[in-house]
Amino acid sequence: MIIDFNNMKESVLPNFKGGEKEYAVKMKEDELNRIMRGRLIPGASIGLHSHETDSEIIFVSEGKGKVLYDDGEERVEAGMCHYCPKGHTHSLMNDSDSDLVFFAVVAKQ
Repeated sequence: MIIDFNNMKESVLPNFKGGEKEYAVKMKEDELNRIMRGRLIPGASIGLHSHETDSEIIFVSEGKGKVLYDDGEERVEAGMCHYCPKGHTHSLMNDSDSDLVFFAVVAKQ
């Protein structure tokens, strides 16, 4: 199956999960996974949240930012992948001056 993010409408979600500014996303979802191409403008973030029943993988394709992960902080940039396993907490923030673009998969378990 091909998922053509280039021809999907982008949704804009303000203050997603309590984050700053807005999260722009193109998404394909079924009973097993949520597959997303996300974009955070400078200063935007996805709020801190826990993955109690699923896990999430985030691959950064453009830009840089930081991830709050449990009690720590991790820097991310294009070409890096962040993994939040079931039972853990994270947040993604764009603290740079250009867009942070990423692909994310939430695997429903």
